[in-house]
Amino acid sequence: MRLTVNGEPRECDAETLDALWRQETADLDLPGPQGFAIALNGAVVRRGDWARTRLAEGDRVEIVRAMQGG
Repeated sequence: MRLTVNGEPRECDAETLDALWRQETADLDLPGPQGFAIALNGAVVRRGDWARTRLAEGDRVEIVRAMQGG
């Protein structure tokens, strides 16, 4: 399906937000999603809901990682 992820259009086979997060962060070798937030079509989705939040053609997803520093 076609999604917009962090402002960039892409083809994706992920069916849920959790699966999309795993695909998008696979190269980072992270133990889990701590420090990440996801918005779907402009609404923040609670981390506990990622696995049951299904994606649909044309969805806009923003994946944000909190960083320390100043």
